[in-house]
Amino acid sequence: MKNETTIFGIRAIIEAIKSGETIDKVFVQKGVRSELFQELEHLLRSEGINSSYVPIEKLNRLTKGNHQGAVAQISPIAFHNIDDLVINAFESGTTPLFLLLDQLSDVRNFGAIVRTAECTGVSGIIIQKKGGAPINGDTIKTSAGAIFKIPICKVDHIKDAVFHMQSSGVKVIAATEKADDFIYDVSFKEPCAIIMGSEGRGINPSVLKVVDQQAKLPILGEIASLNVSVACGAFLYEVVRQRIKN
Repeated sequence: MKNETTIFGIRAIIEAIKSGETIDKVFVQKGVRSELFQELEHLLRSEGINSSYVPIEKLNRLTKGNHQGAVAQISPIAFHNIDDLVINAFESGTTPLFLLLDQLSDVRNFGAIVRTAECTGVSGIIIQKKGGAPINGDTIKTSAGAIFKIPICKVDHIKDAVFHMQSSGVKVIAATEKADDFIYDVSFKEPCAIIMGSEGRGINPSVLKVVDQQAKLPILGEIASLNVSVACGAFLYEVVRQRIKN
């Protein structure tokens, strides 16, 4: 069955996936085994849909219905193709600016970042299919509706997006405290993409190895890092400052 934000029941989820419903994430009960359940697992793998094995208590909190061991969250938006995203950005008449989020997990941080991205003219946001925050009611609320105004794309791995950006003539800059350069030493005037990492781990080391440049914000206090949405806002407004000044 289905309500505004979820689908529950194994058969219902299978049919929803086959019919092209935009599924953001599927929660499946640990330990459940049946032919129908195996069909769902196969479908999730073949379609690259984000899924997580959870205790039955988690599923009970997600829905009041007979979930049969599976609950799917419906995405309120349609995701864009990365090829179209890049082409449209270059044809827009403004200098492309992309935002890559490497497995950001908190929906409120995600929503806040989307809101700032829309305000700063970001051409599109790229997220990873697995491991990131779902797009749900909290995301919509925190983004103040900006989630409906900015193109969002999903890729198998953030490295795929990095390579695609680089091959398209877009400079990729990682926001990391491990950088030698401060944000103010970096030029954002040409087409560029900024990568922000997850709240706990930051940017994956394998991703850091393939970016064009790394940059950090100066930290003058005793706390070693900023909230990721705040740091992202600082980066995006430095881009705006440089481009307006130009």
